[in-house]
Amino acid sequence: MRAFPPRGIIGVAGGTASGKTRLARAVAARVGPEKVAILSQDAYYHDPSHLPLPERALINYDHPRAYDGELLVSHLDALKRGERVPKLAYDFVAHARVTLDGYVEPRPIVLLEGILILDDERLRDRLDIKIFIDADPDVRVLRRLRRDILERGRTLESVTRQYLETVRPMHLEFTEPSKRYADLIVPQGAENQVALDLVVARIQELLADG
Repeated sequence: MRAFPPRGIIGVAGGTASGKTRLARAVAARVGPEKVAILSQDAYYHDPSHLPLPERALINYDHPRAYDGELLVSHLDALKRGERVPKLAYDFVAHARVTLDGYVEPRPIVLLEGILILDDERLRDRLDIKIFIDADPDVRVLRRLRRDILERGRTLESVTRQYLETVRPMHLEFTEPSKRYADLIVPQGAENQVALDLVVARIQELLADG
C-alpha cells in the first residue's frame, strides 16, 4: 500500500520516564491524530526471545546496542517513501518484541520518540525537528518506579537495582550528552504549554508547505 510521503519527521528524545510519549500524544492531539503516525524506539529492541527469561532480564536495555537500529531506520525510510510498515511493540513483562495486528500507515507527520534517538546519527539525519525533554532526575525516577511496578510487574528492589546499575549510568553516558543535537530543549515535557505551542506551530508550517 502506498500513500503520499510524510512532510515532516519529528524526534522526541529524553531520559527514561521524562514524558516523551505524553508529549508525542499531546502534539498528535493538537495537530490531529489522523495526520500523525507515532513510532516508539522501544518497539525496536533486538528480540531476545530465544534466550531464557532470566537472561533476558539481565540485558542492558539502556545501551544503544540494545536496539535494532537498522530495522528502525528501514521503517522510517519506508514511511518516507509513502509505504506502511509493520506495527511493532515490546513486551516488557516477557522481554520480547511482538508484531501487532495492523500497520503503521504513512501520515503527513511522523513522530519518533525514544531515549536514544538523538544518539544515533542515522536517525538524527532523518529528523526535521529534534526535541529533547529535560525533566528533573528525581521526577523521572519516581515516574519510572511507579510505571515499572504497576504496569510491568517489577519489584521495588529490581527497579532500584536496574536504575542504579544501568539506567542512570547509560543516561549520563549516552542520553544526556545527546541533547546537544536537539533543536529544542523542553523542560517539563507536555506540561510546558509554551514549548508545545511552538512545536505545533512548526508542524503546521510543515503541513502548509506541503
